[in-house]
Amino acid sequence: MSGEAGNPNTSRELWVKFAAARDPSLRDQLVTENLGLARRLAHRFTQRGQPYDDLAQVASIALIKAVDRYDPERNVKFSTFATGTIIGELKRHFRDRGWSVRAPRRIQELYLELGATIESLGHGLGRSPMVSELAKATGASEEEIVEAIEAGQGYRSASLDAPDAAGATLGDSLATEDAAITLVDERSVLEPALASLPARNRVIMRLRFIDGLSQCDIASQVGISQMHVSRLLATSLSQLREAFTADL
Repeated sequence: MSGEAGNPNTSRELWVKFAAARDPSLRDQLVTENLGLARRLAHRFTQRGQPYDDLAQVASIALIKAVDRYDPERNVKFSTFATGTIIGELKRHFRDRGWSVRAPRRIQELYLELGATIESLGHGLGRSPMVSELAKATGASEEEIVEAIEAGQGYRSASLDAPDAAGATLGDSLATEDAAITLVDERSVLEPALASLPARNRVIMRLRFIDGLSQCDIASQVGISQMHVSRLLATSLSQLREAFTADL
């Protein structure tokens, strides 16, 4: 792993002295001098729906662990050693706490793996990879790929109080009155009906009616024909219509 720029003013002699004496004051000095590294790494993860202050705290605690574990006798820069420790703790934080809807651990880990896999395959293929190609690349089943993509919607949800780059929060943009309040009853009927659909059908419904993708784009992303997408949409809409009208 390449090292993130740490504090070049921290001398090796100071590390050696701390390793020998474990003086708390030296420890505090080393942590303070390298706090900028932790903050920069925390900033990398701010677009994933977690407040920066929480990420900075996780990174700072990881920095302290790195200071305690670092061996200056090994031929490794502290910045390189600490970067691996801090990023590992940040990823663990997201894996354990970054899901608004709890998903099985294996699905969480698969979703986190998919980001790099999709990017890598996309570069090679010149297009978005299909579910079957993602399954082959990750060793997971196509059903697990679909489940991970769907579960990932819960991973990316952001706090209403999380500030954006301008300092405004998502909550600031919400209307004080819900113009769709009259649709609450209809939603209470449709949500269980949506939950009863097969996982792939739910993904296709979301891609079509929430993400606004065309049937052609959905077919490419899911790995089936456009005609198959059309049939699955028609079947899903029919089931939802039946569930809705049955309760009227």
